[in-house]
Amino acid sequence: MTGVRDLKYRQWFKGADVDGDGVITRQDVRLMGERYIAARGAASGSETARRLTEGLDAFWAGVIAPMDQDGDGEVDLREMTEGFRRALADPDLYPQQVGPVADCYFDLVDLDGDDRIDQAEFGEIFGRAGNVPGEDCAAVFHALDLDGSGGLNRAEFHQALAEFFYGDDPDAPAAHLFGRIAG
Repeated sequence: MTGVRDLKYRQWFKGADVDGDGVITRQDVRLMGERYIAARGAASGSETARRLTEGLDAFWAGVIAPMDQDGDGEVDLREMTEGFRRALADPDLYPQQVGPVADCYFDLVDLDGDDRIDQAEFGEIFGRAGNVPGEDCAAVFHALDLDGSGGLNRAEFHQALAEFFYGDDPDAPAAHLFGRIAG
């Protein structure tokens, strides 16, 4: 395991700790989803919102909650980092562990429903809802657009998330998906 993943996981943690109290709770995970739903302008009762909420509940129950080593209902940075190291050790499990939630986020980010994420959509969601600086969003977007089409298709989005959660290359564009990592 490299320190690169720890740096990436810290960036993800900063975004997931929605209330900024230094721990992730089930409420933070739900608020994270609500933040994305609101940035998208989706109705809270929409099919996409329902799928995201269910996916995040499953992500909490299957990935985040088991990281709670002391049973206090809160996951701090140390618990989350150690938990991600254990839970996300095998990239072959991406389709079960991350894939369903990634599909929901793709649908949220794809604001116009054309099955691709353009730079404006990417910036809206990762910038405004994910608190990633605009210049970082633009640089990451262009690097992730592997085919140069001006949009990320679902496969490119999944590839980026797989690289973020499982990859060890600090220079991979997806390493900075949730904000620039610094060594």
